[in-house]
Amino acid sequence: MELKAVILDEQGIKRTLTRISHEIIEKNKGTDGLVFIGIKRGGVPLAHRLAENISKIEGVKIPVGSVDITRYRDDKKSSEEKGSVGAAVTGADVEGKKVILVDDVMHTGRTARAAMEAVIHAGRPKMIQLATLVDRGHRELPIRADYVGKNIPTSKEEVIIVELKEIDESDSVKIYETE
Repeated sequence: MELKAVILDEQGIKRTLTRISHEIIEKNKGTDGLVFIGIKRGGVPLAHRLAENISKIEGVKIPVGSVDITRYRDDKKSSEEKGSVGAAVTGADVEGKKVILVDDVMHTGRTARAAMEAVIHAGRPKMIQLATLVDRGHRELPIRADYVGKNIPTSKEEVIIVELKEIDESDSVKIYETE
């Protein structure tokens, strides 16, 4: 893969997450009943960062959990392939809450669909909203994010790589051309 561009650096990601945090507060008219659920892998640290931002802005602690969508993927056929051990949503109760699903990159919409299914299986939320750092297009399902950090229209030959300090020891969003 060949690097085409660095879309966001550390400061760019920080500014983007600050803006999304304010949008979440505004759209929800405060923080009552909010819960962040990060989609493993990249969505989890982003969910924690958003909750931390809102805590600094509003002075309240927002619960943060995570969701493992392995069992809910539509590219696995058998229950054996999907696995059946443990809860898909951990770390936060979703029953009656305003759930903000958080992911790093939105592409086809299939990951978001699987995450919504997992959340609904864990309890009946009041509502589900979706926040993503990057929306690269190419949707296969009629799903859109409520909060988008950056829209980056891509070709099918391009790949978006999000690096986060918590996982990769640096923060960046880069676009690569596949060969």
